[in-house]
Amino acid sequence: MKRIPFVTALVLAPIAAFADTSSPVVETTIKDHILPRFEALGAMSRHLSDVAAKDCAPNSPPLRAAYGDAFDAWVSASHMRFGPTEKDDRAYALAFWPDSRGATPRALGTLIADQDPIGASVHGYADVSIAARGFYALEYLLYDDALISAGQPAYQCRLVQTISADIAATSDAILSDWQQSYAQQMLTPTADGPYRTDEEVLQELFKALTTGLQFTSDTRLGRPLGTFDRPRPTRAEARRSGRSARHVELSLLSLQDLAARLTSDDAALAATLKDAFEDAEAHLVALDDPIFGGTGDPQRRLRLEIVKQAIDAIRDTVTQDLGPTLGVAAGFNALDGD
Repeated sequence: MKRIPFVTALVLAPIAAFADTSSPVVETTIKDHILPRFEALGAMSRHLSDVAAKDCAPNSPPLRAAYGDAFDAWVSASHMRFGPTEKDDRAYALAFWPDSRGATPRALGTLIADQDPIGASVHGYADVSIAARGFYALEYLLYDDALISAGQPAYQCRLVQTISADIAATSDAILSDWQQSYAQQMLTPTADGPYRTDEEVLQELFKALTTGLQFTSDTRLGRPLGTFDRPRPTRAEARRSGRSARHVELSLLSLQDLAARLTSDDAALAATLKDAFEDAEAHLVALDDPIFGGTGDPQRRLRLEIVKQAIDAIRDTVTQDLGPTLGVAAGFNALDGD
């Protein structure tokens, strides 16, 4: 598996000037980690929508490439599950997964069978089932043979265009909120704002790191691993488009960048985490299993378990060493209770 560079998009909208902040760690994390990722998501999603408007064929190389670039941008930003991404359930609108009950193909199948006019309305599409929106829904329309062949080609085309435009609109709304207000609110905590102190902001960033590691280990890897007696390779994320391992690598690279920024005041801890991330990434590359299809084979399964253990070890180090260094704890996260 090839290494995956992070695609840096051009800034297409002005960013408000940053006020002075008492925390350089927070400032560099927002300016150099968070905002570039949401800028990339906005730019790549707009490109996806533009390409789909011109070429909606599911086997179109340009469309699939644009889809992959936009999905890459989302995965690289997806650990920021707070603020603008959580408003109006935007994160779920972009990425409804896991889908243990098969809601996405069912919702899309109903729209296609009924030729529901809402499939041609970008504005109205925000009101459909969240399972029929976002990157995972579009994956079915571009890569699932059963849904590709269902219904009328003209309706299929319009649905691809509508979902792509909906992804772009959601991504732009997230970026706009970050640029217009939320970045500044994190940089300048106030008594009546979402964050009262720099410590609360650091806790949010720390939680994004720990939750991102947990999701990658427990869900991206844990779901296809299943149990030794009952592996679940068909539960791998984005397996239809061959992206399962790619998402793990993108997540690790992005979380490594976040960890490096949060440990900028502790060179020894920064070096420890850098080595740990690189170890996990090396094991993933050596696995050479793009969709984790080998979970039923004992030897191949062991190699995937080693990747998972390496990620769990990173999370332990982050929790035990980075948290106290920052003076924060992970606290409640969206995965608790799942």
